[in-house]
Amino acid sequence: MNTEIIHSQPSWRFASDKVEAAVAQRGGHLAPVRFHTENGIIEPYAIAPWAEEKTPQALPQMLKTLRGDFFCAPFGGNETAYRGESHPPHGESANGAWSFEALKEDAAACTLHLSLATRVRAGRVDKFIQLRKGHTALYCRDILSGMSGKMDFGHHAILRFPEEPGSGTVSTSRILYGQVYPGVFENPEQGGYSSLKAGAEFKRLDRVPAAVGGFADVSRYPARRGFEDLLMAVHEARPDFAWTAVTFPRQRYAWFALKDPRVLRSTVLWLSNGGRHYAPWSGRHTGIMGLEDVTAYFHYGIAQSARPNPVSKRGFPTSLSLRPAHPLTVNYIMAVAAIPRGFDRVKNILPGAGWVELQSAAGPRVRVPLDTAFLQAHGV
Repeated sequence: MNTEIIHSQPSWRFASDKVEAAVAQRGGHLAPVRFHTENGIIEPYAIAPWAEEKTPQALPQMLKTLRGDFFCAPFGGNETAYRGESHPPHGESANGAWSFEALKEDAAACTLHLSLATRVRAGRVDKFIQLRKGHTALYCRDILSGMSGKMDFGHHAILRFPEEPGSGTVSTSRILYGQVYPGVFENPEQGGYSSLKAGAEFKRLDRVPAAVGGFADVSRYPARRGFEDLLMAVHEARPDFAWTAVTFPRQRYAWFALKDPRVLRSTVLWLSNGGRHYAPWSGRHTGIMGLEDVTAYFHYGIAQSARPNPVSKRGFPTSLSLRPAHPLTVNYIMAVAAIPRGFDRVKNILPGAGWVELQSAAGPRVRVPLDTAFLQAHGV
């Protein structure tokens, strides 16, 4: 299967009756994606504003490609080496050149299979992205094999919000523990600014301590223009799934992601609203939110996630141990649903027989075709 240049990156394009998607060869970033719904075509994922520009050679490939969703292993900045391993930001999986394995199509689904041989920690990652007939969803499976030792990892979905303040409302399944990034996320001396109180704990997204006192409503976005913030929410290790959702009432759709929280325990929220004034961001990365489902200690990287840290000491895992003979399968579903008028925010997501039901706080509900059993499956 040949690649084509999409936003300056060689990419593979594939489609079903409801979804058109592209995956960049360098880093395996998934975007652009177009969902065909009864309320029109939806393109929720962000693409970096410098995508068509010439960037410095030293810039990590992950930032050159930056778009949509990508799998990170290990997740985070990885500025500190771990047992002799020096990984690039968000790992080789988010930076390396993926190889095409197969595109399988039948009457029910279209599945793209890519692979990556890792070198920093020798092993292999197999990526499967499936589009199913009649489903406005992306079924993502990444399999790590041949590796030994602790690893933090996760998905890095990046959404673009409409420009008007508060255009999207973020909600999640029950939060057991929440905390704002405990270090200096952005340094004013380097042209970066943050608005939330470093290290502050929270239980609700609409009540997160602010640096200047009081509380910020992180669930309504875009907000706090000119700032860059990071926070993390730990979910219950329930046997079915945990979820994250963003409702866009004016655009009449909801984006949502489902995960097995026994594999992906937390969600890192990256609020990027023009708070970085250094290149390549240059104050123009606005109205963007990363909704990153991970098992990690914020975005520090493998060294801090694999060793004891304040979150793992509370009993919440921030890494898992890999064994060569037992591949780790990471399943993830991202989807959109057309919503009726009056649907304000996702209050709950309930599974059904071949569907899920999104319940709103205001009352309206909507069902969409979805196979939640995929999250616990291990086959290709």
